[in-house]
Amino acid sequence: MDQPMQLRPIGTVRNETKERSPGQPWRETVARMKNQREAVSEIIIDAGLAGALEGIEEFSHIVVLYWAHRLPPEGRSTTRVHPLGSPDFPEVGAFATQSPARPNPILTTTVRLVGRQGNVLRVAGLDALDGSPVLDIKPYVPDYFKDIRLPDWMRRIGRQFED
Repeated sequence: MDQPMQLRPIGTVRNETKERSPGQPWRETVARMKNQREAVSEIIIDAGLAGALEGIEEFSHIVVLYWAHRLPPEGRSTTRVHPLGSPDFPEVGAFATQSPARPNPILTTTVRLVGRQGNVLRVAGLDALDGSPVLDIKPYVPDYFKDIRLPDWMRRIGRQFED
């Protein structure tokens, strides 16, 4: 690249999730993630960018990109992982998972938009830690792909979230 890449946070996550429990059994992780689907977080957008939120409340869901700011440096050098940290699933490349362990810990979550008040978004289902820098927000627009292919292990994980 000819020019250095520069990112600046557009906001910050505020919620009750202060830390993760690394190494917990994957079924406990899934249970935590299920509970988190209804937990409400606030995303405080920089006041100077409040105008960029205009119209966002017309969408039921948004995609939040954020930085895993508490991932230790050794987590950024990981190239292969077991999904959910479980040997029940095959070891695959980090890019084939939604693991936070990756060279650039940019994470993404689709969340339900509960409401907006000025530069504050209230969302349900955000799996970010309190204080996580928010890099971008986009409206969720369903994809129109009909030929989606997923590996069996990912389908097994997905079935854990069916009610």
